[in-house]
Amino acid sequence: MVYRLLADATAVVHFAFVAYVVVGGFIAWRWPRTIWLHLLAFGWGFGTVLFKVECPLTNLENWARHRAGEAGLPPSGFIDHYITGVLYPRSALTEVRLLVVVCVVVSWVGLYLLSRRRAVASRP
Repeated sequence: MVYRLLADATAVVHFAFVAYVVVGGFIAWRWPRTIWLHLLAFGWGFGTVLFKVECPLTNLENWARHRAGEAGLPPSGFIDHYITGVLYPRSALTEVRLLVVVCVVVSWVGLYLLSRRRAVASRP
């Protein structure tokens, strides 16, 4: 039972991380200092996709599921198992990835513009 809860909690944290990768730049509009955390999350998130780096959250979930007597995630990983084909069709994977990149870039450009406006407004 404990391992099942750990696996489920890990999946929840994983979903939160993926969501943060997508919208963390917009969160930085309100709290600008969080942009550094978003840059790290974005770098890690896209590094795992582009360079096929193993994600420690996927490994933790697999470990906990196996200890709970359940099947682990497929070799294709968390996103492929829980998101692709569930939230959007597999045929739209390229478009969804492009949309994520567009969201991140828009959030960063918006943060830059907001930062400039705040700097001008704070001048004596």
